Amino acid sequence: MSTTIKSTAPAVPSRTYSRWASLVVLCAGTLMTILDGNIVTVAMPAIQSDLGFSAPGLAWVVNAYLIPFGGLLLLVGRLGDLVGRKRMFATGLAVFTAASVLCGVATSQGMLIAARAVQGVGGAMTAAVVLGMLVALFPEPREQARAIAVFSAVGAAGGALGTFLGGALTQALNWHWIFLINLPIGAVALVAALRVLAPEQGAGLGKGADYPGAVLVTGALMLAVFVIVGSGDRSLTATLLLGALALALLLAFTLRQARAARPLLRLRLFRSRLLSGANAVQILMIAAMFGFQFIGALYVQRVLGFGELLTGTAFLPAPIAIGVLMLGLSARTIGRFGPYRVLLAGLVLVVAGMALLSRAPDDGSYAVDVLPALLLLAAGFAAAMPALTGLAMSGALEEDAGLASGLFNTTQVVGGSLGLAVLSVLAADRTDTLLGRGEELVAATAAGYRLAFGVGAALATGALVLAAVVLRPRRD
Repeated sequence: MSTTIKSTAPAVPSRTYSRWASLVVLCAGTLMTILDGNIVTVAMPAIQSDLGFSAPGLAWVVNAYLIPFGGLLLLVGRLGDLVGRKRMFATGLAVFTAASVLCGVATSQGMLIAARAVQGVGGAMTAAVVLGMLVALFPEPREQARAIAVFSAVGAAGGALGTFLGGALTQALNWHWIFLINLPIGAVALVAALRVLAPEQGAGLGKGADYPGAVLVTGALMLAVFVIVGSGDRSLTATLLLGALALALLLAFTLRQARAARPLLRLRLFRSRLLSGANAVQILMIAAMFGFQFIGALYVQRVLGFGELLTGTAFLPAPIAIGVLMLGLSARTIGRFGPYRVLLAGLVLVVAGMALLSRAPDDGSYAVDVLPALLLLAAGFAAAMPALTGLAMSGALEEDAGLASGLFNTTQVVGGSLGLAVLSVLAADRTDTLLGRGEELVAATAAGYRLAFGVGAALATGALVLAAVVLRPRRD
């Protein structure tokens, strides 16, 4: 089964150097946005101490980025198809880099949260069009598999690398530098994007610019992410009411797209079993993996007693393993066995890793209780993510590539937000319950994290079952 995108017209020069140089630029921009989504994790205590955040308020250092990022991906993905993906990508880099500087010089809670929100806007503009550009650059099946493997390796490794850099920069300098480091990276990436990426003409804003639909879907997605990430800070009734409002906006958007002459989102995209199924699988898989990154870092710090730099170092085997496996084996393995089988094998490893973590004791050790699970999760993600990306993008037309890319990135954010909210709330509630019964702090904290890891294993199992049923290749 082919996992290549159907292209209606050549989009870029055919020189190999230009295409692979463009891939490097796209990966650099993606790496920067992914690093920034994770780099704050280890620095949170330092930010809280410096700016005086309360515990609930501190969560908005992350949430302020995730809400516009997740809410705008679908819209800017479509706008990228209309105004040109290179233009959208470069503009996003500029916005993201400028906002990073504002984060780095922030001296108040409000300034940091506002700058993080602008970062989310720039990150969405950059991330939403990358996959569409990538599959247009590499229409040939084997090269496309290699390119997706490189891109996925950068994205996956970037998430784990962010934890290390956050710890290293915070301990060696201060938390401001986790944002200021983006200035030289962003400036170089922007100049390279303008020089290396081939110019392209979008379809034009007159073709598909459904502005009422844009307002509805952006409001629905931003409210949905807001409901998920803030669920632990409000009552169940308020959460349900806001969730119902998000669903109502999404329903109104769907009805609008079914009747609009120039819809923002062509609903025929969802007729693709592979596109819809792969996005659903991704939500569950990313929920488990993102929850692991956050809860895993807390377990290493609060239960095993690691400092910031040592915590970051403890997670370094993950990006190394992901990079080696994705770049060395992923494309060839997918080419030999097909994306479906590789995806299932990867998900089995993810389930095993999460299940192993669910047994982590309060007197555990990194070498016995964390590292083996970390390597299983890295290997599983290295296998599953490129296969899932190829399946999600297969069958999309060139004119819809940016939209399909934005949709795939949107479900990543929704899954990550869901995993962060659900697992952190469950862990905190379990810990508070045990403390109320007189349990010792470290033992109660470890028990909360074990529950979170167990739920993560259940989410990964759900992804495995769904993939096995929905994404099974059909014989013609």
